[in-house]
Amino acid sequence: MKKQFQLLDEKKNPERVIEAIKHEIRKYIKRERSKKLAEGADFWDFDCRFGPNSDAMQPLHIAELTAALDKAYEERWEYCTVEIIAKPATRVVKPTQEVSVTSSKTEE
Repeated sequence: MKKQFQLLDEKKNPERVIEAIKHEIRKYIKRERSKKLAEGADFWDFDCRFGPNSDAMQPLHIAELTAALDKAYEERWEYCTVEIIAKPATRVVKPTQEVSVTSSKTEE
């Protein structure tokens, strides 16, 4: 999904506009996550980019998207562009480190 949203509109309440954009993004993510995964994939991962226009978009983590929308509203952007691309991914297991337990008490 790549879409440009209008943040400021004289006829609409700005807070409601932001909430409607967040709702549309959440709905898209939910719809993509419900799709069937490719064989060997564990979950859907998302590549996200956000900015005032297509040329100035910066990569973001999916969890940072709503905070970026709030920041754009505070900075009074007229438009914002959101790009979300779903891709199948596999979980990477981090190696566990062995913790050695030593007694801190000294025997007398």
